[in-house]
Amino acid sequence: MTSSEPHVPSARGPRWSRWIGRFLARVVWSTDVVGAHHVPADGPVLLAANHTGIVDGPILHGVAPRPSHVLVKEEMFVGPVGWVLRAAGQIPVDREGGRSALVAALGVLRRGGLVGVFPEGNRGRGDATSARAGVTWLALNGHAPVVPVAVLGTRRTGESVNHVPGLRRRLHVEFGEPLVLERAPGTSGRAALVEANEAIRVALADLVDRAAARTGLALPTDDPNRERTR
Repeated sequence: MTSSEPHVPSARGPRWSRWIGRFLARVVWSTDVVGAHHVPADGPVLLAANHTGIVDGPILHGVAPRPSHVLVKEEMFVGPVGWVLRAAGQIPVDREGGRSALVAALGVLRRGGLVGVFPEGNRGRGDATSARAGVTWLALNGHAPVVPVAVLGTRRTGESVNHVPGLRRRLHVEFGEPLVLERAPGTSGRAALVEANEAIRVALADLVDRAAARTGLALPTDDPNRERTR
């Protein structure tokens, strides 16, 4: 690998850092976890989670049943937090492009690892009304099943997307059944990408709706990022 090629993070980081995430999920906050058995025990896997608040990544990393490399916006990779994220094997992503992050994540999948992605791209309502195609590109090129994940309770209506939940707040993470996405014979690459991307979005939105209705942990009704751009 040359210095110009994207860096594929070592598998060692998530082996220890997931315990930090687990401490946050179980001790700092009170996180219920449902459906972890849906995550395949080995081989390449993608976790596709909804995104409302700043602690979604650490929580997902901590409760996933396998060590994970989560795509995190590159602005977080500064100072002590940035050092921890890099040592933990997390992947910085430039939301304007993201090619280097996708290539790094693909390298993780090709060695049989697990990658966490937030298809919505930004923290917001977390209702999965939109999804970027990066997770789909990874699924098709990395030959990885996609497990939708609902993350609830990390942000409430009126709280900033950078708000850190109070001590022992109740959170909920639910893993859905995996989707196996393949390009059908005779289908163009673009058509396959669009179709698979919508399948992921629908599966994630349905899971979030069902989990919110069952747990009573409603999604925030506001989207601070969207409202700032109006």
